[in-house]
Amino acid sequence: MKLNKETVIASIALIVVLAVAAVWLMPAGLRQAPPLVGQTLDGRTLTLEQLRGKPVLVTFWATTCPSCIEEVPHLISLYRELHPQGLEIIGVAMAYDPPDQVRAMAMQRQIPYPIVMDSQERIAQAYDNVRLTPTTVLISPEGRIVHYQLGLLNMPKLRETIREML
Repeated sequence: MKLNKETVIASIALIVVLAVAAVWLMPAGLRQAPPLVGQTLDGRTLTLEQLRGKPVLVTFWATTCPSCIEEVPHLISLYRELHPQGLEIIGVAMAYDPPDQVRAMAMQRQIPYPIVMDSQERIAQAYDNVRLTPTTVLISPEGRIVHYQLGLLNMPKLRETIREML
């Protein structure tokens, strides 16, 4: 059986399309979250590994980001509601945000969850080179990324997703 050039090209194209479709349609949560290691505002070293077994919401934010500031009260409420059941939230302050401003904002807003300073951009780079805020990543108790969101969160949907993990 002799294959012509068009048949070979069509076969290769079909394989590529099927591979892309398989990756696109895979259930969420198959990608392992990158390691997260950082210093909190109170000087502790925090790692994602320490939180294994719990859902973790990682939120990249900046004190100069209006949407981030708008979202903080909702995250505080979510944390107060679901932290006793196991939810962890980690705020990651962007490298360009002055540490004194981050500390002042955390104190002023009485943010109860840990804030990590990403002064060398290691965390942002590990999480798909985050540049825009707010960017939020939900990690399952098994350490897999189940949701990645740029912009304001749909809090009711997020709350429901987290409750299912608790």
